[in-house]
Amino acid sequence: MHWALEVVIVPVSDVDRAKSFYADQLGFAVDHDTVINDDARIVQLTPPGSGCSIVIGKGVVPQMPPGSLKGLQLVVPDLRRARAELVGRGVEVSEIQVVGENPRPVPDPLDNVGFIHFADPDGNAWAVQQISARA
Repeated sequence: MHWALEVVIVPVSDVDRAKSFYADQLGFAVDHDTVINDDARIVQLTPPGSGCSIVIGKGVVPQMPPGSLKGLQLVVPDLRRARAELVGRGVEVSEIQVVGENPRPVPDPLDNVGFIHFADPDGNAWAVQQISARA
């Protein structure tokens, strides 16, 4: 059985502001922006190269307060380049952090253990990890 995580709901307070952040600053593709009625709107965005999308909107998940999602993680093959892109797009992002020791020999010392962090305008927290090759 193949199981695929394909959508994560991210609670936001202002759909247009969040859509702009994810699309314009992070470079996520806008898959669709659907207004169902005055109380419901769904915007689906997908990170470049990802099989999993995020959904932001109005009336999507009322029990999740805006900014309450922590620990979302993206993976990139080149953390230095990813950080430079985010900084160039105006995203407030942490310096590169090394967490622990690499579990196996790799060509780049940031593989598996290199991370950067940022938050969206509501405070939903993201990490970006470098993995350039998988075992």
